[in-house]
Amino acid sequence: MSQKMILASACLVSLAVSAPAHAQGVLTQHDVSQEMGLKILAGAVAECKKTNSSIAVAVVNRSGKLFALVAGDKSQPHNLELAQRKAFTAFDFKRPSIEWAERTGRPGAENSAQRMLERVIPARGGVPIQIGEETIGGVGVSGSSGGGEGDENCAKAGVAAVAELLK
Repeated sequence: MSQKMILASACLVSLAVSAPAHAQGVLTQHDVSQEMGLKILAGAVAECKKTNSSIAVAVVNRSGKLFALVAGDKSQPHNLELAQRKAFTAFDFKRPSIEWAERTGRPGAENSAQRMLERVIPARGGVPIQIGEETIGGVGVSGSSGGGEGDENCAKAGVAAVAELLK
């Protein structure tokens, strides 16, 4: 074995041994549970029913993967995609999708290129799911009779339905 390989091996062993205890072992992460996802869907649908809106609601988990999706009886096919993209946008940027849209839409905004990402959309109706400052998912709504503001209100109602689980 060459001297360089011995030195490299010694460095790796040294790093592994000197790593802090909290860096070792199994990671524990919060995530959206099945129960939580279903309650969010139900909360958003119930809120939008008050205005006779037939909506699509999407929930993404802490990985940004689609976790739950429901389409109303009279929702349009495009509402499914819009709801998913709104949920992902809110999750990925850790803020309501309208806030991200405003930040990236200003003339000369340094982060305007983010709008080119495939799964995002600069539209109102996406809300992050958070435990304190930790974002564990997102919910998106599309198709309410109140437009983007109505979509956002329904998404917020979905998150409010699980407020006790997010403490």
